[in-house]
Amino acid sequence: MYEMKTKLTNSNVEDFLNTIKNDQKRIDAFVILDLMQKVCKSKPKMWGTGIIGFGNSSYKLSNGKEVQWFKVGFSPRKVAFVLYIKSDFGGFAELLIKLGKYKTSKACLYFNKLADVDISVLRKLIKHSLTCF
Repeated sequence: MYEMKTKLTNSNVEDFLNTIKNDQKRIDAFVILDLMQKVCKSKPKMWGTGIIGFGNSSYKLSNGKEVQWFKVGFSPRKVAFVLYIKSDFGGFAELLIKLGKYKTSKACLYFNKLADVDISVLRKLIKHSLTCF
């Protein structure tokens, strides 16, 4: 039986962000936290040990099992920031052209630092992703 490794925790989001050693990464993480909190109009929650999620949703796995997840979130990983947003990046084509320097995978958007992306476009991507639920 499959069990999700990343689960909602009671850990403090700000305490987690304050553990980031790189000053600029920590500052950027707090800016992203504030941005997502304003766009999502919800409080951030820790998922596992390194993901900050906003909102509640359910996600259907390929085996048909439904699990609890967040609507949007981010993780300030050592190499890059990871944004967890709606996975259909094709629907974001017009915005992505204007975003800046980034990479994508199936359901994640990666960028090294906030200076690499247009924050107003990032705000629109997050807002658009929320409308997909």
